[in-house]
Amino acid sequence: MEGGPIQPTIEKKEKTYSLRLEGDVLKLAFVGSAQNTEIVKDAISEVNRLISLGELVAGKVIKLNGPASLPVAVAITNSVSGLFEVVAVFDPKLNGYVVSISSDPTIEVGSVLSA
Repeated sequence: MEGGPIQPTIEKKEKTYSLRLEGDVLKLAFVGSAQNTEIVKDAISEVNRLISLGELVAGKVIKLNGPASLPVAVAITNSVSGLFEVVAVFDPKLNGYVVSISSDPTIEVGSVLSA
């Protein structure tokens, strides 16, 4: 054969979800259009990317802020709950973070942390 072996074409998939850590706030954002079946995978990949970069490390409290479908929010929360004692989610009506998961006896589920 002339020209040597044929190299496979690798298509780079556009990511559909982005996470960015700002202090104790994990900023969530859609960056593409897709179904939840793909977005959930991208969200978990983003959590794993931040962990592998050493940006997302275990601690006391993580606050989630930004748009997320219910499947994406559950997936992200599950992924970070093993790293943090408290997971809180922003509620714009309260202008604060509602504690959704807590293994800290001093911070109750349902309490509101300041924004």
